[in-house]
Amino acid sequence: MEKTSKTKKSKKKFYITTAIDYVNARPHIGHAYEKTLADAIARWHRLLGEEVWYLTGTDENAQKNAQVAKEKGIPIKKFIDANTAVFIELCKKLSISNDDFIRTTETRHIKVAQEIFKKVYDTGEIYKGKYEGLYCTGCEAYYTEKDLVNGKCPEHNRTPEIMSEETYFFKLSKYKEKLIKFISGYIIPESKKNEILSRLREEGLKDLCVARKNLDWGIDSPIDKKFKIYVWFDALINYYSGASGNWPADLHVVGKGINWFHSVIWPAMLMSAGIDLPKKLLVHGYLNLEGQKISKSLGNVIDPITLIDKYSSDSVRYSLLRCSVFEDSDYSENILIQRHNSELADNLGNLVSRVSALAEKYGIEKTDNKLLKKLKLKEIEKYMQNYELDRALNEIFAFIDVCNEYVQSNKPWETHDKKILYELVDSIKSIAILLSPFIPETSEKIAKLLGFDIKFENIEKQLSYRKIKKAEILFKKIDVEEKKEEKINKSEKIEGIIKMADLIKYDDFKKVELRVGTIKKAEDIEGADKLLKLEVDLGKETGKRTICAGIKKYYKKEDIIGKQIVVVVNLEPRKMRGLESQGMLLAAVSSDESSVILLSPDKKAESGWKVQ
Repeated sequence: MEKTSKTKKSKKKFYITTAIDYVNARPHIGHAYEKTLADAIARWHRLLGEEVWYLTGTDENAQKNAQVAKEKGIPIKKFIDANTAVFIELCKKLSISNDDFIRTTETRHIKVAQEIFKKVYDTGEIYKGKYEGLYCTGCEAYYTEKDLVNGKCPEHNRTPEIMSEETYFFKLSKYKEKLIKFISGYIIPESKKNEILSRLREEGLKDLCVARKNLDWGIDSPIDKKFKIYVWFDALINYYSGASGNWPADLHVVGKGINWFHSVIWPAMLMSAGIDLPKKLLVHGYLNLEGQKISKSLGNVIDPITLIDKYSSDSVRYSLLRCSVFEDSDYSENILIQRHNSELADNLGNLVSRVSALAEKYGIEKTDNKLLKKLKLKEIEKYMQNYELDRALNEIFAFIDVCNEYVQSNKPWETHDKKILYELVDSIKSIAILLSPFIPETSEKIAKLLGFDIKFENIEKQLSYRKIKKAEILFKKIDVEEKKEEKINKSEKIEGIIKMADLIKYDDFKKVELRVGTIKKAEDIEGADKLLKLEVDLGKETGKRTICAGIKKYYKKEDIIGKQIVVVVNLEPRKMRGLESQGMLLAAVSSDESSVILLSPDKKAESGWKVQ
C-alpha cells in the first residue's frame, strides 16, 4: 500500500455548506444528492481529524413559497413550518451530519441580513431606481431575452413575467475585474469556471435589483420599509449568518443552475461589505430522469424519503454518490436497485459475510497484511481532495474486488489458513473506514463486528486479534418483479449465458465475435448456488479464459469437462462473486427456464475456430 500524506493529523478548520432549499414543496432526490455529497465531504474531513462545521438549511423568504401557500389556502408561516420539518426529517433519515440547520425566517439570520444590506447601502453601492424587464418566480431571478431558451426560463421551462417597478439596485457592474481575478481560483470544476469567466468577459455586468416593493412576505429593507430585501441577497447571507464563528467558508456546494449567484453576486456582495471571501465553490451536475433535470417545477420528482423508507439510508446514499460529481447523471429507482444488488450486496456484503463466517469457524492469526498493499490509498486521498467522490468509490470497490478474488484463489474454506483470513479481516477494516463517509451506518456495523474505531490512522494500523463472529446480512438482495414487457428477456437472469432469442440489430450482430471453446475445468464458487467457474480453452490466439456461468443446476461439473461450446469472446470482462468473468456462453433456454442446453458444434472443432 502506498504511503499516505500526514493530513490525517491536521486540526485545521473546514467549513462546508450546501445551498438552502425552497420549501414550496417536499424535498426531491436532487436535494438528497447535494446534501449527501456535502455530507460525504464533511465526514471525510472529520476522518482526517479536522474541525468541521457543516451547514444546510431552508430558504423561506422566497415569493414562490408564499404563492404556493396562498394557492393552498394555508397561512404562510404554517405552510413553511410544515415543509421545513420535512427537509429536517430528510437530513435525519439520510444520516446527514450537519452541525446546524439555518432557516432564513430566524431572527439570527434576519438581523445579519439587514446589517449587511445597510452596510452595503452605507458604502453608496445601493441606490434607488426603476426596474423594467423579465422575472422568473421559479428562480426568483431576473432575466434578459438573451438568457431565455425559446422564450422560456432555462431552469424551469416557463415563460417569465414582464416586470416594471420602483426598486433599489446594487452596483454589481463595478466588480467585473475584481470578480474575474477572484473566480480564477474559486470555482470547481474548470468547465464551470470557464462558463462564468466567458460570460463576464463577453457580456459584462449590470447592476442588480436588490429590493422588491409592496410584498407581504420577506425581510424588511432596513433603509425603506416599503421594500423587502430581494430574496437572493437575503438567502446568500445564510452562509455568513449560520457560520457560528467559522467564516470564511472553505467550500460551498451548489448545483450548476445557481452557479452565477454564488460565483458573481455573492462574492461581489461580500467585497462591498468588506467581508472575507469564501475559498472554493463546488458546482455539481444535475440528476436526470430520462435525460431531463429532476425538479419540482418540472413535475418529475423522486421522493427520497420514500426511497429511504423502502430500502435504507446507506443504499440511497451509495446510489447517489456513485453518480458523477461534475457531470449530469441519470438516476432512478431501478438504478438504485442495480447498484444495491450488484455492488453493495454481491460485492461488499458477500465479502464481509463469507470472510466473517470463515473467520468464526477457523479463527485468524495475525500476520503481515500483504493484501492491503494492493489498496491504492494515495489515489483515493487524491480523488477526495479533488472532490471526485465517484472516482474514490471506484477505487475502494476495485479493492473489494481484489479481496473477493483473494478469497476465491486462496480457498480458505479448504485450507483453513488463519493468516489468509487475518489479511482479509484486516483489509475489510480498512475498507469500512474508507467507506464511512459514504455509507456510515454500514461502516459502523463492520467496526462493531471486528472491534476497531473508525479513524484514518487505523487504515494502516493492524487489527488486534479477537474472536470474529459471522456478520449479519448487511444488504439483502432486492427482488424486482418483472414487468410484462420485459418477459421476453426473462432468461437474461441466468448469469453468464446469452440466449438465442435476444433480438439485436444487424450492425450490432456484426460486432459480436463468436468462437468455439473447450471446457477444461469446472469448479464451484464458494457461496454461489447457481454459478460454476469454468476454464475454457479458446485456442492459441485467444488462450484460456475464466467464465462464470449460471448453469450449476443444469449441468454436473464432471459432465461438462471436455465439452465444446460457443463463446462470445469480445465482451468487456464482468465481476461476478469477486471473479472476473471473461466472456459469455450461448445456450438455448426453455420459456420457463426449466431447461438450458449449451450450444455446441455438431462435429468436433478446434478450439478457437470462429463461428460465422
